[in-house]
Amino acid sequence: MSTYVLVHGAWHSGRAWDRVVPLLTAAGHEVFAPSLTGHGDTAGLMRPGVGLDTYVEDLARLFTGRGLAEVVLVGHSFAGMIISSVANRMPERVAHLVYLDAMDPTDGQAALDVAPAAQSLIDEAAASDAPWRLPPLPPAFFGVTEPADVAWLHTILTDEPAQIFQQPAKLGNPAAETIPATYIRCVDHRSVPGAPQPVPGTRPNGGPVRVWELESGHDCMITTPSGLAEILLKIT
Repeated sequence: MSTYVLVHGAWHSGRAWDRVVPLLTAAGHEVFAPSLTGHGDTAGLMRPGVGLDTYVEDLARLFTGRGLAEVVLVGHSFAGMIISSVANRMPERVAHLVYLDAMDPTDGQAALDVAPAAQSLIDEAAASDAPWRLPPLPPAFFGVTEPADVAWLHTILTDEPAQIFQQPAKLGNPAAETIPATYIRCVDHRSVPGAPQPVPGTRPNGGPVRVWELESGHDCMITTPSGLAEILLKIT
């Protein structure tokens, strides 16, 4: 049995994984899909001070509170920033990192450095009554186009604080650099502007990197859950 921790990306909640969790648990694995501060059942906690560090602390509390170890830590999209930071903070608890169409920062990089296009969202919000809040992007941006999926996704999307894109990742722990990593790339990027971040040829310590491709839009956990689960199961 493996332990998976599935970390949602910006504007989403832990419910984004609702179609994947049963597939992993049916295979005998333990799965956690938390909603980060200000999302899902904690939506009322959204505030200007929430940032990358807040989300890292959310995961750290989950790991220590549940006594999790040997975790397969999966981060979707922006959550690549989060899982990199969690691994840097507690590498002894992480067995494998999975970057699911995700950002992969270096030390000191913020999400804006990885995806500069997000600055336009911040600039647009700056002219509003709540300059710290970024409204969610439309489902089509995430590759979700089926009417039933679009309607369901609208029920879980929420605003995101601008600070998550501005706060830099604190990395550099040599122990974290030895953790095996797998990259899953969604090969249908027609709905997401810009090219995905390049996959590094090796881990920082020179170790190998595994890359899988999934024929799906960006939100593959919603549109292609069985294909995603199949890859995640092969990782372990």
